[in-house]
Amino acid sequence: MNSIVTISGSVKYKITLDPGVWIFDDRKVDLTTYFIRKPKESDEIEAYTKSVSKHWDREISEGAIYPPTLKTERRFEREKVLTGSFGIPLEPFLKNAEPLDHTTKVHFITTTGKVTLSLNEAKRALLGFSNRGKPLTENGPVHLYYGNGSNADKPITSIREIILE
Repeated sequence: MNSIVTISGSVKYKITLDPGVWIFDDRKVDLTTYFIRKPKESDEIEAYTKSVSKHWDREISEGAIYPPTLKTERRFEREKVLTGSFGIPLEPFLKNAEPLDHTTKVHFITTTGKVTLSLNEAKRALLGFSNRGKPLTENGPVHLYYGNGSNADKPITSIREIILE
């Protein structure tokens, strides 16, 4: 089975996606909780500043030695990666492909046919790439989840290619 998905068609740059490396991507989201609560839009600079500030405060108050709680947090994150179900927003990949001005549709080619969304709907969509810590080998390499979560229980599976028109 091929684990690579391409984004092509009416784009400036053809993009090749390898879902196997997304487990290390900070943009990944937990699919078991993502559609339960409304994801809040956050400013990346503000989030980074808060993260650095928190780390700096911890180093000032506790020194550079990591306390047991931080080690526990890291262990929990490792376990979560090994057992969690994850997805990643499609929008950054569409943005990097740079759709041409006349592009309005996105076709998701599967092993059984195709699903078409508007470009705006596709930008809000998620690509699932992991289920219970395992890559989607049987009906993958990625699953398509609509941004509103309406197909959270039954995503579009077996996506092989994404074509913009």
